[in-house]
Amino acid sequence: MNFGELRLKEDYLKLASLRIEEKELHNAIKKAIDMLEENAFCGTQIPKRQIPAVYYEKYNVKNLWKYNLPKAWRLIYTIKHEEIEVVSIILEWLPHKEYERKFGY
Repeated sequence: MNFGELRLKEDYLKLASLRIEEKELHNAIKKAIDMLEENAFCGTQIPKRQIPAVYYEKYNVKNLWKYNLPKAWRLIYTIKHEEIEVVSIILEWLPHKEYERKFGY
């Protein structure tokens, strides 16, 4: 699985060694990664008009997807085509309230 930034991958790996809540989030993200590796399109596509500008500016995304995690967390990712391979790139995960604020819901 690819991460949009090295820091994000490091944060993901750290979750496994923290408190129970963080370990649960780590396990949920791991399960999501497994699902995305099987089918990159298993999340919900976010309409282009609702993609926050920060994703265009920071990652130059052409599409944005969300995968619902337990306890109202959201995994945000994009899909890129590299030659004949489809690659999912995790951009961030965030709690539902922050997700709603960022996406203007």
